[in-house]
Amino acid sequence: MVRIRLTRMGRRNRPFYRIVVVDSRKRRDGSYIDSLGFYDPLKDPAVMNVNVERAVDWILKGAQPTETARSILSKFGVMKKVHEIKSSKEKGEASEE
Repeated sequence: MVRIRLTRMGRRNRPFYRIVVVDSRKRRDGSYIDSLGFYDPLKDPAVMNVNVERAVDWILKGAQPTETARSILSKFGVMKKVHEIKSSKEKGEASEE
């Protein structure tokens, strides 16, 4: 399964994270398929950046975000867009019948 999760970067005691698309069997910091953005929890307030279009595309293709990645993506409205797209497709299919 393909997951959207955080991979740790930075040095000791100064972490920042990349939000990446990765095969679930790979290691946390192993090779990844696509990078969607980053998250820096040490800044005040925490700095986050996400490519919304690519994140929506990956979720529609079946990528499952982890809990932490899901909360970050929700702050950018990714999960809401995915829900709207899926519900509009379901309505379109229902109206064709």
